[in-house]
Amino acid sequence: MLNRSTLPYLRLLAVALFLGVLFATFELSGWRDHFSRQFLHDQFIEHRLNGVLIFVVLFSLGNLVQIPGWIFLAAAVLALGRSWGGVVTYLAANISCAVTFLSIRLVGGDALRQLKNRPARRLLEQLDGHPIRSVLCLRILFQTAPALNYALAMSGVGFRQYMLGTLLGMPLPIAVYCLFFDFLARLLHLG
Repeated sequence: MLNRSTLPYLRLLAVALFLGVLFATFELSGWRDHFSRQFLHDQFIEHRLNGVLIFVVLFSLGNLVQIPGWIFLAAAVLALGRSWGGVVTYLAANISCAVTFLSIRLVGGDALRQLKNRPARRLLEQLDGHPIRSVLCLRILFQTAPALNYALAMSGVGFRQYMLGTLLGMPLPIAVYCLFFDFLARLLHLG
């Protein structure tokens, strides 16, 4: 029989198993090959509208299996330029964060909030005090980092606060990366 103190650990285990199965599926199915800058770039060039939809889906799935977001941003900037590449990446990054949050919350619930750990409780108190500002600052620092998405999903923060912080926190790092990748593309004559 399960007691309340083991439930958060079972939820964390369920999240780990979910992510492990997802990662194994990507590896064994060959889908990981579609997560290259070149593949994403080609999709934009060959199919403008479908390329954006494919980009959003791959960004969302990639975020779940720990594919770095800069790969998607670089592909978008190289294919669409820094302005449109930034806009498409902003859209995809926010959808990706929402998908990750909802998926992990569904499996893991608020498992981190239920842990009996003093440092974790202190961090959660700070998150509770200013949830939108906390998520905004975390987004500026860590952008779409999957581990951050997992932790926030299981922290008990509300979806509304999570998304507001995400929407407000993403423009600055995306703009900086767009300028950086555009500069690199020009420097290396990749555009």
